[in-house]
Amino acid sequence: MANTIFIDTSFILGIAIVVAFLTQLLRQPLIISYIITGILCGPLFLNIINSSQDFFDAFAQFGVILLLFLVGLSLNINYLRRIGKVAAFTGVGQVVFTSIVGFLILLLLGFPKLSAIYLAISITFSSTIIIMKLLSDKRENRTVYGRYTIGLMLVQDIIAIGIMILLPTLKEGGSLVASFLILGAKIIILLSLVYFLSRVVLPIILKRVAQSGEFLLIFTLAWCFAIAGLGEWAGLSLEVGAIMAGLSLGTSVYQMEISSRIKPLRDFFIALFFIILGSEMYFVDFMGSVLPSLVLSVFVLIGNPLILYFLFRRMKFTRRNSFLAGLTAAQVSEFGFVFLFVALQMGCIGRNIISIFTMVALITIFISSYLITHNEKVYKLIKPFLNLFGKDKYHDKSADLKKYDVLVFGYHRIGWQICEALTEMKISFAVVDFDPHAVKKLQARSIPYYFGDLTEVDFLSELPLNEAKMIISTLPGAADQITLIKQVRKFNKKTLIIANLSHMKFLDDMYKAGADYIMMPHLVTGQWMADILKKNNWNRDMFKKLTQAQKQEMKLRFTLGSPPPPKA
Repeated sequence: MANTIFIDTSFILGIAIVVAFLTQLLRQPLIISYIITGILCGPLFLNIINSSQDFFDAFAQFGVILLLFLVGLSLNINYLRRIGKVAAFTGVGQVVFTSIVGFLILLLLGFPKLSAIYLAISITFSSTIIIMKLLSDKRENRTVYGRYTIGLMLVQDIIAIGIMILLPTLKEGGSLVASFLILGAKIIILLSLVYFLSRVVLPIILKRVAQSGEFLLIFTLAWCFAIAGLGEWAGLSLEVGAIMAGLSLGTSVYQMEISSRIKPLRDFFIALFFIILGSEMYFVDFMGSVLPSLVLSVFVLIGNPLILYFLFRRMKFTRRNSFLAGLTAAQVSEFGFVFLFVALQMGCIGRNIISIFTMVALITIFISSYLITHNEKVYKLIKPFLNLFGKDKYHDKSADLKKYDVLVFGYHRIGWQICEALTEMKISFAVVDFDPHAVKKLQARSIPYYFGDLTEVDFLSELPLNEAKMIISTLPGAADQITLIKQVRKFNKKTLIIANLSHMKFLDDMYKAGADYIMMPHLVTGQWMADILKKNNWNRDMFKKLTQAQKQEMKLRFTLGSPPPPKA
């Protein structure tokens, strides 16, 4: 039996490697290769997994626990606070509208109410792993739409955690109010215990444990499985316990190291988890799953982005940013698999629901990967239709069209420091930005601004570009800046243009477009540090002064209130 399991496992992983090579040639996420491997190894074709189902189910459970542990570990509440209003509105709104519309679609397709509820909830969430990976590959995680998409994903994670906590209660019979009260009491007791351990006991233990990377890994796994088991013992679930275990270590100074050591294990077990889910597709279910799978896929690919587009527009985002943010949500999530996997174990749904969701995942993840990769091209195709509704009403001007010596594009990270320097030098300037959060800061500090999207040529033509002596762009994207540079150079050859890049890929293209100088933050940082070392004595007093100056700058950076006091 043992030999059979090892042979089966090696055969499954061999198939997974071959399929993974093919999916990478198509520039698809590996999750697709795992699901396809599961379909090939399941009862539908080779029937390998079915012969050792209990063994692989246990491995899949490990994958779920480690995945949810890392979700809790990486949940960045501080980041969410900074963009909380927009993230909360769009995140909650998208979950509510998508689940309601999905539920109605499934009822029209003839699904029982309980199955429709579970399937509608499962298609609500977008894949954090896939979105983060694609945004990072495109270097767009720091753009306006990228930052708020990440915030949206965090809100979805929080809602997902809440649903996982409520799932056992929804299964139990009896009074719903009494069930919620009992659940609330269990959660409070368990959270109090975990909080006490994480604040009092864990810091002391981790200080000793972290001296050895191997010891830290073993301790983290022991902690994860112990709290997961405690969650199940308390009547919640292993999954809820795993999330709490992650949350308890999320504020630790060793959080990054723990995450880096757990991820390889998570990746291996989660691969087996998706392979198991792929194997759940049966031929009997397949034929009846095609129509609902196609209908739900169309809804996820078109309806989900539309819902998010209107929600972001409601929060006064430009058409382009609203569209790009909405397009990222055009796929289902790994959480949907986890959610349905738990529901199946509890006997709430049948295997046909897993089959339908698997097909939806394959279709939406495959197509959305291309949509996100080529989102700018997709927007340009859609743009003529959006222009039928007239100019973007969220192009706003607090600055009149008087002459400004300098126009600063982007107020995030680099831009605000440039603005402080221009203010100190008493040079007239205005800021151009399309982030509503940045606009609030500009209003609070009485800085003139233009709110709009620089990819809109009509908007650029309304700006006083010709009169500016210098244009400084601090935006992260090369394509947007090339558009800006070319537009300026059409009418003004004398204006000095300073642009920004975080990598060398488009350096020559931007200089050819007409940039006079391109800032590269990593080079500037290296030069600054070299000057510090050359011109100062190496002692703690010197670095203490730098630290105090840094803290003062950070206070100014994150202050929304009154304008900064004039410098002496």
